Amino acid sequence: MKLVKKTLKIFIIFFLICFIAYYSIYLYAKYTTKLTIENASGFYIYDTNGNLVESLSDKWTNLDDISSYVIDATIAIEDKNFYDHNGFDFLRIVKAMYINLKNKKNLQGASTISQQLAKNLFLTFDKTWQRKLKEAWLTVKLESQFSKDEILESYLNSINYGGVYGIENASRYYFHKSAKDLDLAEASMLVGIPKSPSNYSPLINYDKAKKRQEVVLSSMLKNNFINEDEMKEALDQELTYYGTMETDNLKTILYYHDAVMEELKSINIPSELKNIGGLKIYTYLDLNAQKIMESAMDKNITDNEIEVSAIMMDANNGHVLGLIGGTDYSKSQFNRALHAKRQVGSTIKPILYYAALENGFTEATTFTSEETTFVFSGDKTYSPSNFNNKYGNKSITMATAIAYSDNIYAVKTHLFLGEQVLVDMASRLGITSTLESVPSMALGSGEVTLLEMTRAYATFANLGNKVNSKFISRIEDMNGNVLYENKDIKEPILNSSITFILNEALSNTYNYKFVDYSYPTCYDITSSLKHKYSIKTGTTDTDHLIFGYNPNIVLGIRSGYDDSRKSNSSNSKYVKYMWRDIMEEYLKDEEDTWYEIPNNVVGTLLNPITGEMDNSKNSTLFYFIKGTEPTYDKNSLEELVPTIKTD
Repeated sequence: MKLVKKTLKIFIIFFLICFIAYYSIYLYAKYTTKLTIENASGFYIYDTNGNLVESLSDKWTNLDDISSYVIDATIAIEDKNFYDHNGFDFLRIVKAMYINLKNKKNLQGASTISQQLAKNLFLTFDKTWQRKLKEAWLTVKLESQFSKDEILESYLNSINYGGVYGIENASRYYFHKSAKDLDLAEASMLVGIPKSPSNYSPLINYDKAKKRQEVVLSSMLKNNFINEDEMKEALDQELTYYGTMETDNLKTILYYHDAVMEELKSINIPSELKNIGGLKIYTYLDLNAQKIMESAMDKNITDNEIEVSAIMMDANNGHVLGLIGGTDYSKSQFNRALHAKRQVGSTIKPILYYAALENGFTEATTFTSEETTFVFSGDKTYSPSNFNNKYGNKSITMATAIAYSDNIYAVKTHLFLGEQVLVDMASRLGITSTLESVPSMALGSGEVTLLEMTRAYATFANLGNKVNSKFISRIEDMNGNVLYENKDIKEPILNSSITFILNEALSNTYNYKFVDYSYPTCYDITSSLKHKYSIKTGTTDTDHLIFGYNPNIVLGIRSGYDDSRKSNSSNSKYVKYMWRDIMEEYLKDEEDTWYEIPNNVVGTLLNPITGEMDNSKNSTLFYFIKGTEPTYDKNSLEELVPTIKTD
C-alpha cells in the first residue's frame, strides 16, 4: 500500500512539474516575436520576365471561403481533438507508441495539425533531434500566438495535394472550382491525398484514392460529421476531374514547379527566412518556351503510353527556360527530365568525338565501315551493328560517321583512344552518373539523366564553357529583401576551336551532300529547318533521344515507355519532328546566328564520304586546326585500331 501511495505521489509530482514546465514555455512563447503564418509557406513564382505565374503560385484562401466539408474531413482524419488540445495530443501519442511497439513497425503517427503545420513551415522532413525540437518549439509558438481557426487556415493553405499546394489550388486543379464550392464527395477525395500524395491522387491511382476516400468518410461518420446515407451517397457519386492548371491550361508546367522547389531546398537560406512570411521566387521559366514545347509534344507524340521529357536551356549560362518531365503531370508526377537515368545511345558520340579531335583526329580521319567483331583478351568478343545493318564497306570520314551515326567507326575510335578517355571526358563535361570503361560505352550504354546530357551539350553550344543548370534567379521575402541571387559560373573546360569544329560536324546530320550509301540521321527534317543547328540523335531498344543547339539555345528530348519495353524505331522521327517544331517556332523571329570561324581554324573542300580532295558538286567544307589540314588523299588510322587485344 505504501508503495502504491509513493508511486502515485511521484506521478503527481512529475505531472505537476511537466504541467508547470509546459505552461511556462507556453507563456514564454506567447510573448516572443510573433510568427507570420498568413502566406507562411506561400511561394509566389515569377517567370523570366518578372510576371507572377498563377499556375505555380499559392492562392491563400480564408477559412470562411473553404467548404465546411473540407474542414470537417480534415479534422476527422488528421486530428479529431484539434480544438481540444494545445498542440500535442498526448493520449494519441501514447496510443500510437503502444500500437507501433506491439507490431514492431511504424503503423500510426500522432502528429497534430499544429505539428504538421510546423513541419511544413520548416520544409524539412528529416528525423534529427534538432529538427524535432524546432518543430516542437514552433508548435508551441503557433498554439500560443494564434487561434485554432488561424492555424487550420494556414494548414489548409500549405499542404501538398499531389504536387499542388493549398486547398484552393487543389480544388481548381482537380475539379475546376473554388474550394468553397466543393461537395462532400469532392472534399473527402482531396482530403485523402496529403497522407501520400504520390499514391492517393485520383488522377494517378484511382483505386487507391477511392479506398482512401472511404477511410476519410468513415472517420467523418465515426466523429459525427456525417450520417451513413451521406457517406454512401458520397462514395457512389461519380466525380469528373479536370487535371490541368487554369493558367494557359498547361499540363506539364508543374514539373517546372517541382524542379524549382527541389532547387529551393538546396539553397542556403535560414529556415526562419525561407518559410515564415512567404517567398517571391524569380525563375528562368520562359512561358512562351513552355507553351511551344508542350504544343509540339501534343502534336507529334501520339502514342498515349509513351512518356516524354524535354529541357530547353540557355546555352550561355545554364538557365532552364522550359521543362517537360512527362506527358501529363496529372497522370504521373515523376520528373523524368531530372531523375530518370536511362541509356543515352548515340547521343554520347559527340563527347567521344570531341575527345578524338583533342587527341589528334580530324574530321577527315577515316576508318572502314563494315561488319566487325572486336576480339579482346580471354577470347571475349563484341559485335556492334549499324542501324538497319547499313555499312559503307569502305573507308569513311569522321564527318560521315557523325552524319550517319556509324557505330563501327565510333567503337574503333573508342578503342583507339582507350575506353577510359570517354568516361573521363564525360566527367569533365559535368556528367556525374557512373559510366563504365567498356567498348559499348561508345554507343551510349551508360545511364544518364536528360538534365546531365543537356548541360553537357550546352558546353559544346557555348564553345567550351561548363555551366550549372539553374531554375531560380532570385529569391525575395514579401518585403522585397533579397535573400538569394544566382551568380552564373562559367568554367572554360574545352578548346573553343576544337569545339567549333565539332559543332560544324554536327551540322552535317541534315546535310544532303552526305547522301551516299545511307542518309544523314536528320535528313528527313532538312527542308523544314530555317536556322542552322548542331544536332545529334540517339536510339536504344527502349528510347529515342535528340540534342541540338545553336550558339544560344540547347534543347534535349527523350521519349520511351516507363516499363522499358521496346520502342518502335519509327518513333524516332516523331521526336525529331517535336525538336524541329520547338526550335523553329521559338526562334521564328530571330535572325539565324552561328559561330565565327576561329583564327587558327581553316576550311578545306573535301569529298564528304572519303575525305579525298575533289572538286565535285558535293565537296564539303571540312574544318581543321591550322597545320592539320590534309595535303594527301588519305588520313586513315585503321592499322592502329586494337581490334584484337592480347595479354
